[in-house]
Amino acid sequence: QVQLVESGGGLVQAGGSLRLSCAGSGRTFNLSVVAWFRQAAGKERDFVAGVSWNGEKTYYADSVKNRFTISRDNAKNTVYLQLNSLRPEDTAVYLCALDHHRYEIASMDREQYDYWGQGTQVTVSS
Repeated sequence: QVQLVESGGGLVQAGGSLRLSCAGSGRTFNLSVVAWFRQAAGKERDFVAGVSWNGEKTYYADSVKNRFTISRDNAKNTVYLQLNSLRPEDTAVYLCALDHHRYEIASMDREQYDYWGQGTQVTVSS
């Protein structure tokens, strides 16, 4: 069974940075699209960023372009999300998700993803 475990969340001041990690188990982790979603209290779960199996293609929501960076280190079975210039509106639970059916193109549709982590809380104070 594929398991995804997020870590790295916390409480930061506006303008600060965090580095989130998604550790995956199972060999298919390194052959699949992995994405980050976030869900703020009372809101829908929205796409944040995605990365192809080999890290060569990345995708970002407009709201995080030029601030967040997604990457992966398949030798460590880990996908990262670097969050810079954080804003209070970035406050949310951040979840890692894996699309077992795709290698290169990340979908923004949460229904396309087969596995989800438990999430890690990011709170940005102003």
